[in-house]
Amino acid sequence: MKRIFIVLVLTVFSGAVLAADNGLIRVKSAHSVSETLDRFEKAVSEKGMTVFTRIDHTAGATRVGKSLRPTQLLIFGNPKIGTLLMQSQQSAAIDLPLKALAIQDDKGDVWLLYNDPAWLAARHGITDRDPVVAKMTGAMKAFSKAATQK
Repeated sequence: MKRIFIVLVLTVFSGAVLAADNGLIRVKSAHSVSETLDRFEKAVSEKGMTVFTRIDHTAGATRVGKSLRPTQLLIFGNPKIGTLLMQSQQSAAIDLPLKALAIQDDKGDVWLLYNDPAWLAARHGITDRDPVVAKMTGAMKAFSKAATQK
């Protein structure tokens, strides 16, 4: 019951931001798309997490004769943490491992985007892993700060 109340309060006070972006957290970066993800990848690796792959969507678009502003995706995770969420609700595997997306918008600003771990937990009805979700949330904030700030 306490968890439901906390989620409700968070939804009411931060719902406009989360709902507008469907659980996406957006952080403005002081760096290029490539450097933002380089810095994010370094922060993740330094914490012992696994980097599974990096996808350069712009390069893919170029290969098929299309143009796309700089867009890169990093897929990473920690099976010790992610497995706990999947044990609670196997459907969480559709959203794991975690992802960080760096994009350049039409104004030239660079943004780092990622799914809010609390939103992922709520999406999959995970109510028994609050400490895990809190740890993921803190880690994502720290990685984002390392990646985006000067």
